[in-house]
Amino acid sequence: MNETTKATANNLPEKPLTGVRVLDLTHAYSGPFCTMHLADQGAEVIKIEAPGKGDQSRGWAPFQNGASGYYAYINRNKYGLSLDLKAPEGKAIFRSLVKTADVLVENFRVGTMEKLGLGYDVLKEINPGLIYASVSGFGLEGPLAKQPCYDIIAQAMGGLMSVTGFDRFTKVGTAIADNYSGTYLSLGIVMALYQRSVTGAGRRVDVSMLDTIFSILETGVTDYTIGGKVNGPVGNRDPGIAPFDSFEARDGAFVIACGTDSFWRILCDIMERPDLKEDPRFLTNSQRVACYVDTLKPIVQEWAGRQKLDDVERWMQEAGIPFGRILHMDEVCALEPIRDRHMLWEIEDPEIGEKIRIPGTPIKMRGCADEPQRPAPRLGEHTETILRGSLSLTDEELVELREKHVI
Repeated sequence: MNETTKATANNLPEKPLTGVRVLDLTHAYSGPFCTMHLADQGAEVIKIEAPGKGDQSRGWAPFQNGASGYYAYINRNKYGLSLDLKAPEGKAIFRSLVKTADVLVENFRVGTMEKLGLGYDVLKEINPGLIYASVSGFGLEGPLAKQPCYDIIAQAMGGLMSVTGFDRFTKVGTAIADNYSGTYLSLGIVMALYQRSVTGAGRRVDVSMLDTIFSILETGVTDYTIGGKVNGPVGNRDPGIAPFDSFEARDGAFVIACGTDSFWRILCDIMERPDLKEDPRFLTNSQRVACYVDTLKPIVQEWAGRQKLDDVERWMQEAGIPFGRILHMDEVCALEPIRDRHMLWEIEDPEIGEKIRIPGTPIKMRGCADEPQRPAPRLGEHTETILRGSLSLTDEELVELREKHVI
């Protein structure tokens, strides 16, 4: 790629998934989080919901003017279509839409789509190039496949809770099994779309929440499979690096990450404890880890507790030691990098009836607009537009479908 081509590629105003049509049958969090990524990057995501009912997250807090901010956040940039997939007419419309689609995403309980007659084996005959993507709790086969799963279940069974917390097992504060699974699924979809661009063939993409949690346990798995060690909760410290932990200053809490022996020696100078650099207990990282809890952490904490947070921050930044204040949500939302990188989007939401702020996308495509294109759809908001435009249904046909509560 020459320099001119590189410059052009870095300034394309068109988002990378422009032209990709996604049929979104997802609900709750993991699935909508996946399709949110696709919509943010330009895909035409058509959110299909049951008439008169809709996505369960429409009933999840926080609420403003009776509408869900939760739903508004993860369903921005999508189009809304209401359709009863249990009705014969609804099934027929859906099959027709599948012919026009590149991707289908669903996170129903395993077997639901097959019961509806809309499983992958059926739909791939209608559209051989279809990318059919599913996120489930425990995978598509096996004894647990049809069991319900929410984030806390995956965190518990996947091992994450067993290594989180201090004295007792604790779940991670956010629904990490959901958002990681949704992100993995969006990555898998993009991979499959690339392969289809080469081969012309669609395929099945399958992500499970249990697999997701297992895959992000870092050394927890290999500590056991290779070393035979079963890890437990370690609080905020890293079990393999020291000091790499949270500490309390006089006026606030912070974390530091001394990931190298060099950082440790610099920290000793900052603490005005050059003697610790030559202490045989602390010469190497492995030695520091071995005596961290009972010996080293109390030394660092005793020093930290006598300092002002501003001073600690300045010293660490000047020395190049990784440092961060432990911030509350109001402080995070006011953080300069969050503001400067447009990680809070403002959008006028008609369901809520006012302008709201929601998290933006962390995937920055230079040259593309880094802002929401449209608010989350009202239930069935674009139904007639989509069915007229994609399937050429007439006004009379639409009236009949509404009377039958198919749309």
